[in-house]
Amino acid sequence: MLEISNLSKKYKNSKFYSVRNLSFTLKEGEIFGFLGKNGAGKSTTIKCITGILPFEEGEIKVCGYDISKNPIEAKLNIGYVPDNHAVYENLTGREYVNYMGNIYRVSKEDIEERTEKFARLFSMEHAIDNQIRSYSHGMHQKICIIAALIHNPKFWVLDEPLMGLDPQSTFEIREYMKEHKKLGNTVFFSSHNIDMVEKLCDRVAIMNKGQLMEIIDVKKFLKESEVPLEEYFLNMTKDKKAKTIWVEDKKTLRRQARQRKKDVRTETKRVKKEEKKQKSEEKEEVRKKKKQKVLNGENNKKEKLSKIKDN
Repeated sequence: MLEISNLSKKYKNSKFYSVRNLSFTLKEGEIFGFLGKNGAGKSTTIKCITGILPFEEGEIKVCGYDISKNPIEAKLNIGYVPDNHAVYENLTGREYVNYMGNIYRVSKEDIEERTEKFARLFSMEHAIDNQIRSYSHGMHQKICIIAALIHNPKFWVLDEPLMGLDPQSTFEIREYMKEHKKLGNTVFFSSHNIDMVEKLCDRVAIMNKGQLMEIIDVKKFLKESEVPLEEYFLNMTKDKKAKTIWVEDKKTLRRQARQRKKDVRTETKRVKKEEKKQKSEEKEEVRKKKKQKVLNGENNKKEKLSKIKDN
């Protein structure tokens, strides 16, 4: 359903990576939690997954489609609920859902049928034809969820979906997450609510300073661990557990470039000096051989003259 391989993301003018060398895979029919303190890289990862942000390194595939190479195909399989509830507030809830349905190429009949279904499911029947500007925080969240589900996505992504919601709204959204999973789809969401994660998720990833610390099988963890998930999470996200991955600033990069050039010049001089020395030694060796040859010739002459005299 989702494959992330060696994902790295750095914002412009930032001196450190927001996400570095992140890799994991999500299966069909699971609810996957994404945990981490503020600034851990959760929202950045989600925005890379959904194609909102470009990334420097790595690969992301949704339902087999590369988000960079085949963005349309990948996004048609994604239902995304952001944390900021950015919608067209002059539209009514129904108009906004129709608009999103058209973008995702959903037929008019399916839009109408699903809008009524989700309006009932999320207790929005009384407000679906009101302007969004009149909605409460919870209603904003619900209309974003309905719009994200209107095309029946295989991969449902939510960034802090239950923040600020009343218990009834929280219950309604949680129950549909389970229902979406039963249909063979995958739910991926970030959250600070560890109690909810324990009750809802099949697996959980813990992020710290842009790095993946661990992926936990929730049922297995709850059965075998001697500490609660919250305590374990707090321990795994301590500052000492992961170091910030810095990117060198421009001054440092220039200094390093100058040093590399200096090193190259020094090495070039050393090599030339060695070559010159070697050539000098070779010339000296040739000279010695010639001299020795001359001496040998003179000695041979002397020996011949000596033999002639003796005879």
